[in-house]
Amino acid sequence: MSLVDTIKNTFVPIHREGYPFIAGFAVATLVLGLIWGPLFWIGLILTAWCTYFFRDPPRVTPVDDRFVIAPADGIVSAVGPAVPPPELDMGASEMTRISVFMNVFSCHINRAPVRGRISLIEHRPGRFLNADLDKASVENERNSLVIESPHGPVPVVQIAGLVARRIVCWAEAPGEIGMGERFGLIRFGSRVDVYLPAKARARVAVGQIAVGGETVIAEFGSQMPPPLVRVS
Repeated sequence: MSLVDTIKNTFVPIHREGYPFIAGFAVATLVLGLIWGPLFWIGLILTAWCTYFFRDPPRVTPVDDRFVIAPADGIVSAVGPAVPPPELDMGASEMTRISVFMNVFSCHINRAPVRGRISLIEHRPGRFLNADLDKASVENERNSLVIESPHGPVPVVQIAGLVARRIVCWAEAPGEIGMGERFGLIRFGSRVDVYLPAKARARVAVGQIAVGGETVIAEFGSQMPPPLVRVS
């Protein structure tokens, strides 16, 4: 491995969506430094944070249609039954919803939890409540996709948060998408919900840390293990 390759592998790639923001923070840092020296260092820290926020590290995604992969980095904030957003026309039946909450230090690149055909993309304006709240799924601004997976339709919902004011989605409908493929991001701090058919079984618990594009959050066609029986 050459020295150039070593350097490339050392630094985490930055997504191009972040370039204008990083440049803006850098310019503001120089201006603040001209006003008062200590402000330069504060601006430098904020510029470093902005650069870190837009990181886009490579991920190794399991190649198995039985798995459902985490759509984002963060903490699993909810696992349970919920009705998908009404604009998706999925009916009033509950599906298994798994939510991943991203704080301002999480990697905010969003990835497809399953492979399939994107049949629908709907954006819905709304409020900017704390994305960790359950009612944020209904009241907050959101962008929803329906992926027709080998196991049925899987809605994926990008939800804006208290600080997040911009949802970015690069995917198009109709269109094909691979498991773990990047499809968008949310600035700055937010949540992604995945709705799964009844035959999927959750493989994560609330409070667990998920790695987007790598962590298996659910599995299709599997049975729940029998409960442990305590022998006295």
